Amino acid sequence: MRTAQKITVLLLLLTVAAAARRRDPLSEAETDQLRDAAQEPGKRLKLYIKFTEARLATIDEVRADPQQAPGRGKKVHGLLEDFTALLDEINDNLDAYQGRPLTKGDRKEFHKGLKEVIEAAGRFGLKLKALRAAADSDPQTRVESEDYRFVLQDAEDALKSTLDMAREYDASQAPEDEPAKKK
Repeated sequence: MRTAQKITVLLLLLTVAAAARRRDPLSEAETDQLRDAAQEPGKRLKLYIKFTEARLATIDEVRADPQQAPGRGKKVHGLLEDFTALLDEINDNLDAYQGRPLTKGDRKEFHKGLKEVIEAAGRFGLKLKALRAAADSDPQTRVESEDYRFVLQDAEDALKSTLDMAREYDASQAPEDEPAKKK
């Protein structure tokens, strides 16, 4: 084999290995719940919010459990990656439903889902700020945070993107059965 071919094969193998390492942030049960709500935009958004909150709750549990101390930073890193991936899924769903013609009922549910995403983003932001504050103030957490510092920044950026998108779509998405607001 020539050198160029060897390099190409090596790059292909590395790409496949990297893709194999990427894990699905959803459990099988969560995937089944989403599949059952495939045609219900409001319900899907609620489920994604629930799953995202669960990742943040697990971060709190890992941080509070002394038995989880070995490798805690790496565990938090993985959970923050899952959190960010779930925010990306919320964004994808917002985009999909925003551009799709919806029935009056689905449009109302989507609008309600947007409100819930905005409210949840506030709660998520507080949790991420608390995690960052702990990394700044607690010596043990500061050491552990080296494992997740960059992914925490990614999570904060993804949350801002989700919140911006939800607010934009909410502003343009008044349900038909609500009277128009007077200017």
